[in-house]
Amino acid sequence: MRADRLVSLVLLLRQRGRLSAATLARELEVSTRTVLRDIEALSTAGVPVYAERGRHGGFALLPGFQTELTGLSHDEALALLVAGSRRGAQVFGLGSALASAMLKVVDALPESYRDSAAGAAQRLLIDPEADLLSRRVVAEEVPDTIVAEVRRAVFAGHKLRIHYAAVDQTPKWRTVDPIGLVTVRDQGYLLATRSGADRTYRLDRVLAAEELDEPAQRPDRVDLDRAWQERSTRFRTGGDQVAVLVRVNPARREDLVGTALAVRTEEADADGWLRLEVTFQDPRHAEWALWQLATNAEALAPQSLRTSLRNRAAAIATRYGDSSCE
Repeated sequence: MRADRLVSLVLLLRQRGRLSAATLARELEVSTRTVLRDIEALSTAGVPVYAERGRHGGFALLPGFQTELTGLSHDEALALLVAGSRRGAQVFGLGSALASAMLKVVDALPESYRDSAAGAAQRLLIDPEADLLSRRVVAEEVPDTIVAEVRRAVFAGHKLRIHYAAVDQTPKWRTVDPIGLVTVRDQGYLLATRSGADRTYRLDRVLAAEELDEPAQRPDRVDLDRAWQERSTRFRTGGDQVAVLVRVNPARREDLVGTALAVRTEEADADGWLRLEVTFQDPRHAEWALWQLATNAEALAPQSLRTSLRNRAAAIATRYGDSSCE
């Protein structure tokens, strides 16, 4: 909306000083012509913005133009700035809104807090894009138009039509009653009901979405944390789950546990390795998880899993058995 853009423009000038029209256009994601129109509108409204011509010119506010809100302490402001660095807003299509909000948070700080809080926030990094081994976090790609439509239906309490691509199924349309949105490790989920039954949909599998005018059939209040825990429990205890007895190098324990649904038992062997009984969603899930650990883990049972891993290793050995390479 233009009103929000005008506020953001003023805040950018206050916090960064003189900026060129091109820089403002890039920050606000609009054209240079739009920036010039906005500058004119601000001047007409009495905001003391002026132009400096020349090679290093641009637009600036007259010194002393500011309005302070003093309700935030230094630590409160720091908490907001750190929270604003989380990627959940990106998952739910609120990235631009978050950027605008952070400008307003910084602008609301007393001048004595502003520099120190912003500087402290630069010393904290939350959820970087890659870990120490340079393994990048694969962010889901969900078009903003789809996320916005889902979000509107959730907030308005309206039914939602989604064109959903379930695993190994042909995409089809479903009409659901949306309950809420959840993000876990940068993966977004829609919690909903369909014909009265609980359903959970991954946002990156929604190919299209349409908010309907019909009210959703859902309770007025919801405990999303409890709902998520209940659905997670049902997921872990359903399907063709398989229990696996495995020995693992202690250095790779977290990698194993991180891929398993649950740990049933755990004890240390005489050689220092750990012996765990863990559950996986199905045999294919178990084979994949153990294969990632290579020689740092050994599946002891079931025998079918040992056979699958042996056959896969034999196939790899055969592929690379010939030292020649054409």
